[in-house]
This record gives sequence, structure tokens and C-alpha cells, in this order.
Amino acid sequence: MGDSRKHRGAHPKDAELFAPDKLLILKRAAAELAWLLDRGYAQKPALTLVGARHQLHRRQREALQRIVSPKTLSDGRRARRVEPAGRRVVVDGFNVIINIESALSGGLLLRGCDGWLRNLAKLHGSYRMVEETEGAVSLLVAALDPAREVLWLLDRKVSNSGRLATVLRNHGATVEPRDAVDNLIADRAGPGTGWTAATADSVILDRVETALDLPARVIEDLPSTWIIDMQSIRNDVA
Repeated sequence: MGDSRKHRGAHPKDAELFAPDKLLILKRAAAELAWLLDRGYAQKPALTLVGARHQLHRRQREALQRIVSPKTLSDGRRARRVEPAGRRVVVDGFNVIINIESALSGGLLLRGCDGWLRNLAKLHGSYRMVEETEGAVSLLVAALDPAREVLWLLDRKVSNSGRLATVLRNHGATVEPRDAVDNLIADRAGPGTGWTAATADSVILDRVETALDLPARVIEDLPSTWIIDMQSIRNDVA
């Protein structure tokens, strides 16, 4: 892969922003944000308030935005969580691959209060394959071996989606580059369809009947990963 020399990797400031001495502040901020969301406050103003109170860096605020959700939504996502054995699984391709690319290159992963793993990478219509892409695809495809049927969906408007589709097919995956992938996944795995969505996208998770945290299955077997666990923020901080 001609453009695969770089890594997904950690942001240059992550070692400082998410260092152990910053985590107590970040967890308290996360708990306060959760408290506000649980009481019906909108996420944007609540995050602005908490971020200003604790003087959080933009990247720390982005982390809270991705991992803190109202308890009702978090509990619902946990209740929908399943394993792949015997299931038909539709995979949110870019979502799960970028998570594992980040893990393999030492990047930060965050386990949200709903239990799902997420990263801080931004897609915004542009994707670049990296050194870890091939390994990430191999691990993810293997983790889906117990499934009955697997369909990978890639947003074809994202750059290099065609090249990534070729990599997936080379590993034996059935893959379709499509438009409006989020809606397609949510519809395919909706109530009564018999399909499960493999994604950490909260908008999709809240629309499907069952869901799979595919990167979490892969990371169980990796020797070392950088994960900050925010599952118990409501209990950890009074």
C-alpha cells in the first residue's frame, strides 16, 4: 500500500492530556456531565459548562462527548450487546477498523459509560490506510468467524473506500461500498430483522435490536493497549 507508511497512532498531546494525574479531573468532569445528561440537559451546553469549569482541553472535551451518555441510553446499549456466534452481522467498516488501527499503533481507546470502545480519530470524508490497516482487517475478520453471515459496509464517499474494500475482500470478507451507510446499518439491524450491528456509533446503537463491540473482542487478545475505562464514572466519583 503506497500510502501506508504512517501510523494511526496517538495524538502528540494525548500522553499529557490523558496522563494519570489528569484522569481524576477527567473522571470528575465525566461524572458531572453524566449527572446533567441524566437530568435532561442537552449535551452541547452541558459539555460547555463542564469543560469550562474544569478548564478542559478541546481533545478532552471530545473524549467526554464520545463516551458519556444518559444512563437510560447507556443501559439500553448494554442490554442490546451480544456475541457474534451464530448471528448475521452487518459491520460498520470504517468505525471498527480505525479502532483497531489506533490500538495497534499505540493510540488511545476509551471505554465509554455504555461499555463500548471508541477512539478519538476523525474521519470527515477522508481516510488514509496506514501500516496497521492490513493487520487490523485480518484480526477483525478472524474475530467474526463464529458468525453465521457477515456483511461489511463502507461509506463509498470516503476517500480510499475502494482500496479498503479490496483489502477486506482479499481477507475473504463480503463488502459493499454504499451511500448513507449509517442508515443502512441501522435499518439492516433494526427490530425484527435478525441482524446484529457491529459498531460503536451511538446513533446506530440506539436504533438497532442487537449490537456487537467487535474491537473489544480483538483487543482481548492483543498484548498491550492503551485504554481508559469510564464505565463506572457514576460510581467512582461522588
